[in-house]
Amino acid sequence: MKLTYQPFELQLRHPFTIAKFSRTSTPLMLVQLIHEGYTGYGEASMVPYMGESPASAAAFLNKVDTAQFKYPFDFAAIINYLDSIAPGNPAVKAGIDIALHDLEGKLLNKPCWQLAGSTPQLMPVTSLTIGIDTPEMIIKKVQEAAGFKVIKVKLGRDDDKELIKTIRSVTNLPLYADVNQGWTDRKKSLDILYWLHEQGVVLIEQPMLKTDIDSNAWLTEHSPIPIIGDEAVQRLPDVEKAKGVYHGINVKLMKSAGMYEARQMIVKAGELGLKVLIGCMSETSCASLAAAALAPQCDWADIDGPFLTVNNPYKIPEFKDGKYVLDHKPGLGLAVDGRN
Repeated sequence: MKLTYQPFELQLRHPFTIAKFSRTSTPLMLVQLIHEGYTGYGEASMVPYMGESPASAAAFLNKVDTAQFKYPFDFAAIINYLDSIAPGNPAVKAGIDIALHDLEGKLLNKPCWQLAGSTPQLMPVTSLTIGIDTPEMIIKKVQEAAGFKVIKVKLGRDDDKELIKTIRSVTNLPLYADVNQGWTDRKKSLDILYWLHEQGVVLIEQPMLKTDIDSNAWLTEHSPIPIIGDEAVQRLPDVEKAKGVYHGINVKLMKSAGMYEARQMIVKAGELGLKVLIGCMSETSCASLAAAALAPQCDWADIDGPFLTVNNPYKIPEFKDGKYVLDHKPGLGLAVDGRN
């Protein structure tokens, strides 16, 4: 099996601002695994706060021995092998895992969603994320969200209510909200949670610091809307820790080290009575289709990467009535230069 990779800078349609920082692009590492004439595609999206970079990804990939990837693939053994190379680095591990899942589907001539046990008819709507911005730009972004059934809004600053009011001046669509650990006072946070509930917000991600377990648990106990752990929930061992602290978890392939562990997290969450939002970083169609293959097993979806970027190197996935459409193409179903 041959492993190749190349860095790629994914440009965002608009500057993306959350509670604590802003960016206009995201560095990626595009990964390919070639075996018996088939190519599996993967990617690592390395958002700054996760601590990975093209240099760290290349250093990791140079240590990978593809002889460890014997077909049929033992994904549990593979993730253990990747973890043995170096701790952390979940995005580049996800790039390998996604490429192997795409390759497996092509070798078996089956779509990844079928191999994962998903039911396409259960696909949830996915939201389109609107970063913090001026009122004029917020309105422009909402207008660009035509075709979506849910909007996700970034909060966590002093003008949260004004931002929501601006959105409500142009749409009545349901809202997801993501605070990105931006709130600090639990009583003030609870007050705004009740107000957000009245404004049609149906879930909220990571309201307070992930290390402030007591405050997040207190909000979860008193909140009128589901509280979802995001930064606090990275990989499988974190799911059990979320029980009693959050109503649910946000699973992202770039945190979970890929599709295999993401599915284990979804299953574990179900066993613990936790809801699941499957999300994404700034990603191309490749990682987005990998997440979409698992989305029917989740309660909510926020897989909007291809719709927030301008230089996606792959075809935009089929999208209808606010949902990804899963087809029967083998592997991810990723269209590469007009091919699948």
